[in-house]
Amino acid sequence: MRTLNYKHLRYFWAVAKSGSIARAGEQLHLTPQSISGQLRELEDSLGVALFHRVGRGLELTDAGRRILGYAEEIFSLGDELLDVARDQSARKSLPFAVGIADSVPKSVAYRLVEPALHLPEPVRLICREGRLTSLLAELAIHRLDMVIADRPMPANLNVRGYSHLLGESSLTVFAAAALIGTLDGAFPALLDGAPFLMPGEDVAIRPRLEQWLAGQRLHPRIVGEFDDSALLKSFGQAAAGLFVAPTAIANYVCDQYRVEVVGRIDAIAEQLYAITTERRLTHPAIVAISEAARTQVFGKLPGADDQPPHADSGA
Repeated sequence: MRTLNYKHLRYFWAVAKSGSIARAGEQLHLTPQSISGQLRELEDSLGVALFHRVGRGLELTDAGRRILGYAEEIFSLGDELLDVARDQSARKSLPFAVGIADSVPKSVAYRLVEPALHLPEPVRLICREGRLTSLLAELAIHRLDMVIADRPMPANLNVRGYSHLLGESSLTVFAAAALIGTLDGAFPALLDGAPFLMPGEDVAIRPRLEQWLAGQRLHPRIVGEFDDSALLKSFGQAAAGLFVAPTAIANYVCDQYRVEVVGRIDAIAEQLYAITTERRLTHPAIVAISEAARTQVFGKLPGADDQPPHADSGA
């Protein structure tokens, strides 16, 4: 056999789908004799019989059924190819895969990444969330263009990457109104003995927050630890305990979770980094994110006035 004649394969597919050579001829605007001749040539080139007669009709042989399965896949892919060729926006879109460490507040991540969707060249955004080590492994094999994390590139990982500081924000302490009514004293003394929701061990600010509390001789009652910042805020909304979040999103946190500001911890700065495999930022989407971080997200302390149009449980 030389090469597969796809025109002959199309005729075979049409006959198999319509059930007869005559109906296939009507669909293809060919004479039955022409189609019969083309089918014989296909059978000769493949070395197998594709149909056998049952009464006046045709029935696929076992080989014919197997080959029909391949033909279905081939012509389905051909249809997809035509759709992509017709859809100019799909052809020109710039893929941008970003990993977001699960310790990064999602409302901050939204503000950082969203400007990438407004570039002159259309961007197809692919977001991945997970633990930092897993995301960096994906970055190393170029499945991700960038990772947003609350710490720089760990020195103990055998991954070539560069850390670019996006910005930093002090911390604000929040609580539901029902909980605030039970607290005594002024901030920060009121934290002593109060129920507190602590960020999980994987969150970069956790050690600094513990050191600050110890330095202030404050011993809040830890009622929960959370790796996921959205879940922590939801418990805070339910008055389970006080909690901290970046001051850069203080207005958003108050509005979204219906909590109030209790105080601000200027001694602790939560930092966010873009980790890439490039020493210099060249990807247009990453450049847009870096610019947004500098001028919009971290440049609007103490609160962020621009909020996502639809807040969700991942904030």
